[in-house]
Amino acid sequence: MFRIGSGAGFSGDRVDAAQSVVAELAAAGEGGAIIFETMGERTLALGQISRRTDPDKGYEPLLEEIVTPILRTCIESNIAIVSNFGCANPPAAARLLARIAREQGLGGIRIGIVEGDDLLGRVGPDQMERWDGDGRLPAVDGELIAVNAYLGARTIADALNEGAQIVVTGRVADPALVLGPLVAHFGWDWNDLDRIAAGTLIGHLLECGSQVSGGFFADPGIKDVPRPAEIGFPIAEVEEDGTFVITKARGTGGVVSLKTVKEQILYEIHDPAAYLTPDVTLDLSEVEIAEIGPDRVRVTGAKGHEAPEKLKATLCYEGDWFGEAAISYAGPNSAARAKLAVEIIHDRLKLRNLDVQFRADIVGIASCFDSAEGTLRQDITPAGNDFRVRFAFSSHSEKAVRAAVQDVGALYCCGPAGGGGIRSSVRARLTTQSYLVPRELVSSRFVMAEAI
Repeated sequence: MFRIGSGAGFSGDRVDAAQSVVAELAAAGEGGAIIFETMGERTLALGQISRRTDPDKGYEPLLEEIVTPILRTCIESNIAIVSNFGCANPPAAARLLARIAREQGLGGIRIGIVEGDDLLGRVGPDQMERWDGDGRLPAVDGELIAVNAYLGARTIADALNEGAQIVVTGRVADPALVLGPLVAHFGWDWNDLDRIAAGTLIGHLLECGSQVSGGFFADPGIKDVPRPAEIGFPIAEVEEDGTFVITKARGTGGVVSLKTVKEQILYEIHDPAAYLTPDVTLDLSEVEIAEIGPDRVRVTGAKGHEAPEKLKATLCYEGDWFGEAAISYAGPNSAARAKLAVEIIHDRLKLRNLDVQFRADIVGIASCFDSAEGTLRQDITPAGNDFRVRFAFSSHSEKAVRAAVQDVGALYCCGPAGGGGIRSSVRARLTTQSYLVPRELVSSRFVMAEAI
């Protein structure tokens, strides 16, 4: 059996989540692996912005807080750490890990850095095709600043087979973080598609962290989750034939059940019979699950078909400027005063000839489902007397966005009575779009670094 756990499901996840997972793996005394999935399209875009500002940044910002408490136990217990927390700058993440290791007296740690996802300057949009799922998005006219392909698990497995104790990647398919260690441990043949599919399914179940152990699941009175403040992150106990059990660390909160596993199996799946990954096309149509004990669910039946001929790639372009500002109104007639604040800003944009896209939401009236034109806002008679008006502005002109945000600040004295608590921000944005790139244009490799 090989145990592999998850310590994060997104950038910004609980920084202490991995500690109970690592403790459980270490107590078993058989080594294993822990993965951290900390990157999405938005996260990668933020990483690109960070790296442009500082060439030593661009990796997962919580990396040090996540890894410092678990590093010694992982190394001493032969628990491999595999993560995409390299984001836009895997070498910089590896340097930080090496420093943490040195500070803990753990010199000589071998860190594998997966390279090859960064295609900027080597492969352009003219060599790819637009992904159909982005077909309704508008055309992009900004400067292309990043091209990152979704790599598979093969290079992760190669790095582990060469002795890497930590593997740092940039953009890889999320399930690859789990499949790589499994292939390295069991020696699975890449042409054994059913086992590769099983490893991919395990990766899919672990990639979102606590979502399979009670996170993003609780619905009080309908789907109750014990002690969610102490939710335990998942662990997969995997057999050589690809069958596995999903569980979690003993003594933690949360729940692993038929319902949590079913929800995560179907999470973000377009076609259950053809879930496309760089390593295999996963067929979930014959998967069977069985609850075999408290917080223990066995999963079998994953089938694999040939991997797709093209890989997904995320392209990042320079975008526009985005500004937000919010102000509160409370007390008698506060809804009318909130609506008046929106009308004032609408008119001010026209008076100042500010070329910005504009939206306003009155939280407490129509803050989730209203249109940009505010049609619901006009018709709803609110109950209550406490409202927060949130304004949003976008434009390719930073000056125009800052001017619009400044006018919200002027509502303190120039707007309706009783406004207060204004908070505002202005920031540059990137635009991301998805393409498909021919597999032959993408090659990956790893380099080994040591914490000396």
